[in-house]
Amino acid sequence: MKLLIRLSCLLFTIISLSQTPSEIKSPTLVEASAKEVGISTERLSKIDAMISAEVTNGNIPGAVALIARKGKIVFHKSYGLANAEKKIPLEKDAIFRIASQTKAITSTAVMMLWEEGKFQLDDNISKYIPEFGEAQILVTFNEADGTYTTKPAENQITIRDLLTHTSGIGYGVIDGDERFKKIYAKAGITDLFTTEKITIAESVKKLAALPLHHEPGEAFTYSEGLDVLGYFIEVISGVSFDEFLKTRIFEPLNMKDTWFYQPKENYNRLVAVQKKENEKWVKYPVTFYDTDYPIKGAKTFFSGGAGLSSTAKDYATFLQMYLNEGELNGVRLLSRTTVRSILGNQIGAIWDGPKNHGLAFSIVNEKGEIAGGLGSTGTFEWGGYFNTQYFADPKEDVIGILMKQTQGPIDDNTSWKFKQMLFSSIDD
Repeated sequence: MKLLIRLSCLLFTIISLSQTPSEIKSPTLVEASAKEVGISTERLSKIDAMISAEVTNGNIPGAVALIARKGKIVFHKSYGLANAEKKIPLEKDAIFRIASQTKAITSTAVMMLWEEGKFQLDDNISKYIPEFGEAQILVTFNEADGTYTTKPAENQITIRDLLTHTSGIGYGVIDGDERFKKIYAKAGITDLFTTEKITIAESVKKLAALPLHHEPGEAFTYSEGLDVLGYFIEVISGVSFDEFLKTRIFEPLNMKDTWFYQPKENYNRLVAVQKKENEKWVKYPVTFYDTDYPIKGAKTFFSGGAGLSSTAKDYATFLQMYLNEGELNGVRLLSRTTVRSILGNQIGAIWDGPKNHGLAFSIVNEKGEIAGGLGSTGTFEWGGYFNTQYFADPKEDVIGILMKQTQGPIDDNTSWKFKQMLFSSIDD
């Protein structure tokens, strides 16, 4: 009985924290005319025509596009088919596997706990997940039998390293280094998605024993660090990762369609992952994962780096919270001071191009703004494995989201055209 009471109190505390009120109450996203928020209607019509043409020309099977400015949705349309083989039309409320767009949500959850004083960003992850022990860097790899040698790292992996992809951890099956693909496969690491009965805790503990690409903090290697942080959130919060996101982020923001595994009533809204074969769009086959993972299988693997599925409207809501400096509809998830840190350059000169990397997103810098087509300095963005993308420009107070579900080689230019044409539509 005492245990039940303690659990009830814990759940109450979690729900209470998720509903932190704010003195500010920004409205939820609503539809409005483009003219009302300084967007050219004529130029939006050109974006509409561009996406329609890409579908008509067979370059993509379908898409959902959303544009919002100043908290108002001015463009939200669907195109083409959700499943070409079954001729199912794509609707605006279609559900997409957002894959790596999960990372920003996981990072947000981490920073919510950081705000509560649970840890410091430069704490070693081994302090909370002891299996990481002393970091080791790969030295040699034997192709014949998969054995390898390592050397002790001078630095240890920190939480900041995991948020910024500078930990040295790799990404298994999609890693750019064949040695790490083989090492991760042999160790039984679960990459990206699965229908198998495994938990994020089990996979991360296996990952913790493996060597690193490089010294933590000294280079950028796209990694499974956000999966590690998904498990870290469970350790720190005392609740499952999916429950934390549900009660602390999705419910407060009214993101009703964002889940690791969709409820049955949403199954028919999940868009098929499609590929081009003999000039026709067909369902992508089962490879190292089953594309139907959001609605089938064991449903036990909550991937912090790639596991969520969502809608364009839900993700726009999440981004609007950031444009509002951590608040939406009177609920504050993050302080504006924390948002400033998240959107700052966290990797110094490791990247020397048009973008920096913060604690949740890549960030357009002055070089990127001058280059054109990427948005203002401070625009934050990322994308997903199945060709979803998003960006939000705090200076122009604009959000762009383009959702597709494709894999394999295709002639798709919608991503850069959508962004470039959107910023060109600003008319105030």
